Amino acid sequence: MFPQSTASPTPEEISIWIHDYGYIPVEPPLGVDLFSEIQRLKKEKNAVLLAHYYQDADIQDIADFVGDSLGLSQKAAETKADIIVFAGVHFMAETAKILNPTKKVLIPDINAGCSLSDSCPPAAFAAFKAKYPDHKVVSYINTSAAIKAMSDVIVTSSNAVPIVQALPADWKLIFAPDKNLGAYVIRKTGRDMVLWEGVCMVHTIFSHQKVRSLRAQYPDAELIAHPECEPALLEQADFIGSTTSLLNYVVQSPKLQFIVATEPGILHQMKQRAPHKELIQAPSEYSCSCNTCPHMKLNTLEKIYNALLFEAPEISLPSELIEAARRPIDKMLEMSRSLGLLRG
Repeated sequence: MFPQSTASPTPEEISIWIHDYGYIPVEPPLGVDLFSEIQRLKKEKNAVLLAHYYQDADIQDIADFVGDSLGLSQKAAETKADIIVFAGVHFMAETAKILNPTKKVLIPDINAGCSLSDSCPPAAFAAFKAKYPDHKVVSYINTSAAIKAMSDVIVTSSNAVPIVQALPADWKLIFAPDKNLGAYVIRKTGRDMVLWEGVCMVHTIFSHQKVRSLRAQYPDAELIAHPECEPALLEQADFIGSTTSLLNYVVQSPKLQFIVATEPGILHQMKQRAPHKELIQAPSEYSCSCNTCPHMKLNTLEKIYNALLFEAPEISLPSELIEAARRPIDKMLEMSRSLGLLRG
C-alpha cells in the first residue's frame, strides 16, 4: 500500500521511487479535489501544465494549453512559468527542457515513452547517418534529444511538408524516424529522401479491411487520417493531416460524419468543438483498443498532482546535448514563422 501524501518523503526516498517506479507512488489524501489542488499548486509554484491531444479528457480539461507537437513546442518556448509539467511522452518533455534549460521540467510518469522514438536508437542512427555523409538530416520531433542533436532541422506532422519544400533543392536528405510520414512527405513534395524504417505503433495498427467495411456502413462519412498511418490506409483517406489539422477539418467541414484514424484522445476536442457531428473511431486490426497510445495514458491526474507537489520526476539533460539539440528545433520554429505556420 502506497503512503498518503500527508507524509513528507525525503529526497532520497523520492529518488528511489523514481528509479523503481518512474513516478511518485503516493496516494493523494482521501476526498481531495484533484482539479482544485492542481490549480492551486500551479498558481502557488508558477507552473504551467502542457498536455497533448492524446491525453485523457480530464487532463485536457485542466491543462493550460492542449495541442499537437508543433503547438506544444511553441508554448514551451514562450512560457514565463518557472515549472513546466508536461502531460505527454518523454520526447515532448525533453523538447520543453531543451527550449528551457534553466526551468524545471516535470513529467508525471517517466515511463511514458514513445514507440516511434524508441524505434530510432541513437547508436544505430549514427551508423546509418555515417553511410550518407553528404546528406542533411530532417528528423520528426518524435525522437530523443540525442537524435535531434544529430539533425539539421526538426519537423512535426503539421509542418513537415512545407519545411521540406522550403529546404534548398540541392540538399540531399535523410528523413527519420517515421517511414510512413517520410513517404507521405516524398509524395507531397517530390523530394528524394532516404528513410529510416521507424513506425508508430498506434498509427500502424488500423485495419485497412475494417476501415473499408466501416466506410460501406457509413457512406456519407469522410475518412480522415494522420500521415503516420500506413500508405494503404492513407490512399483511402478523404483528408490527411496533423492532429490539429484533423481537429480543424472536423470543425470546418460541412460533413456531419467522420471516421477518425488517429489516437482517440483527439475525439474529446472534436466533440467539444463540433458537438453536433458524429465521430467514428477507426478500428484496429485486433479486438483490443490497440490504437490507444499506452504511453500517453500513463499520465493521470494523481500523477500530475504528485509531480507538482513533490516536483518530480524531473527531466535532466547535459548542457552540451541541450545546445546541440536546440539548433534544429530553433530552425524549425524559425522556418515555421517565416512560412506563416506560427504567429509571432
